[in-house]
Amino acid sequence: MAKPIPKVGSRRNGRSSARKSARRIPKGVIHVQASFNNTIVTVTDVRGRVISWSSAGTCGFKGTRRGTPFAAQTAAGNAIRAVVDQGMQRAEVMIKGPGLGRDAALRAIRRSGILLSFVRDVTPMPHNGCRPPKKRRVEINTKEISREINDSMI
Repeated sequence: MAKPIPKVGSRRNGRSSARKSARRIPKGVIHVQASFNNTIVTVTDVRGRVISWSSAGTCGFKGTRRGTPFAAQTAAGNAIRAVVDQGMQRAEVMIKGPGLGRDAALRAIRRSGILLSFVRDVTPMPHNGCRPPKKRRVEINTKEISREINDSMI
């Protein structure tokens, strides 16, 4: 006897995904991680549980276009659209990283209609960090260089 084909979105134990959308979140935290190659926007509740996320890569941008401000704006819009439907009205914004998408993502968040409690930059900064690699020693021929300098002066 053939197995019945399960309905789309159903689980083995019979629960549907209706429970997920029923959760109302009035306040949350929006994390924006902007690297040079990609921008990831994650929306969590106050306890840190992820509600929605999006990145420039999941929005369909490929290669170097993922690091652009427009890609960050699109990613932020996609991540926030899901939580506005769940009733989020207030949020805190944590921005991390040096990428181009920082300002564009923040602008998209402001336009979404969510009231922002504060915007905080949480980019990790080294307190003099790791020891840098040794300087490269390149052997140069000083006679040739002095001759080139003298020729350019003439």
